[in-house]
Amino acid sequence: MTHVMRYAAKLRIELVDQPVDSHAELPISSAGMKELLERNLHEVFGENDPNRRRAALNELWTDDCTLHAPPGVIRGREAIDAFAGQLRATHSDFVYTPIGEPQILHDAGRLAWGSGPAGEPPRYTGWDVVITSNGRIATLIVFLDGSGK
Repeated sequence: MTHVMRYAAKLRIELVDQPVDSHAELPISSAGMKELLERNLHEVFGENDPNRRRAALNELWTDDCTLHAPPGVIRGREAIDAFAGQLRATHSDFVYTPIGEPQILHDAGRLAWGSGPAGEPPRYTGWDVVITSNGRIATLIVFLDGSGK
C-alpha cells in the first residue's frame, strides 16, 4: 500500500481506478512542464518583439486560453498578446528570472519569479500557476507578491 493510499484510507477517501480512455491526453512530463513555464515567462511575458511573442503564444498556449491576472480575466491568444505587449511597454528593460524550481502536479505547474532590471534584485515577485491541455497552457493564473526588496 502506497503512502497516498494509506493517507486516503485514514481520511476515509475512496480511491477509484479510472478506466483507461484511449482518447485521453497524456499528462505533460515534468521536464515538459518546466520548459513550458520558463519559456512562457521569457518568450511571452519577457519578449519585447511582438512577432516573436505572438509566435511563442501560438506554440505554447491553447486556442481557448485564459489568463487570470490582477487587472482581470483575459481570454484568447490575441487578447493575451495585447496584454503582454502593454505590460512590456511599461518596463521593457526588466527581465523575468525564475526563483527556485517549478512545482508540478499532474497537468498543473507553478513557478516563482522575480522581475527587475538585469543584474539587479527583483523590483517585484510573483507566481505563475498553469493548467495545461495537450501539453499547452490552457489557463495561467498570476499572483503578484509585491516588492522584491
